Amino acid sequence: MTANRGLALFRIFFAALCLAALVGQFTYNVQNIANYRPLNFFSFFTVESNIIATATFGIAGWYAWQGRNTRWLELLRGAATMYMTITGITYTLLLSNIEVDTAVPWINVVLHYTMPTVIVIDWLVDLPRKRISFRESLIWLAFPLAYLVYSLLRGPFADWYPYPFLDPRIDGYGHVAIMSLLIAMLAFVLAVVIALSTRLQNTVPHPAAEFPAEIH
Repeated sequence: MTANRGLALFRIFFAALCLAALVGQFTYNVQNIANYRPLNFFSFFTVESNIIATATFGIAGWYAWQGRNTRWLELLRGAATMYMTITGITYTLLLSNIEVDTAVPWINVVLHYTMPTVIVIDWLVDLPRKRISFRESLIWLAFPLAYLVYSLLRGPFADWYPYPFLDPRIDGYGHVAIMSLLIAMLAFVLAVVIALSTRLQNTVPHPAAEFPAEIH
């Protein structure tokens, strides 16, 4: 693999921008919210997905600079792309009209709009050399599922939920279940679409990853 310094700098720049936004938001919250609980900050899916995106861009930028690539990095990039797309779509459809601890305008734009867009562009510009199977992509669903369980279990003890659609005190657990199911369906569709996208270029199947009955 030939070194791609332009792509490397692109990734490193946005990794630094995202890191600056995360640090800036955390600092703002600590300084401006009375009795602020830092764990709440790290309990937002937006924050967690952007942390993953920052790490992914940093690592992928370093690998691109050196002209290296690995299978685990391709899978990590796919996962980060899915998580950030969930963040962007969910925020745009459900949360853009309310404040969710992102009161600083430029930080809000970076975390909810810029990074989700940039990571999709990066994915399409540099698709994996080997196809990602549906089976592999479905593993990515483990993180959103774990996040949902964590949020619902922590909520009653912390008396705090990160998002209104996860707060059963507003419309009950039935509403939470419906919204969770819809977002889970979105995640599933994204996992499948991202896996399918690896067939857009002249990639080759990963020999140990495809379903036995899958036809190409």
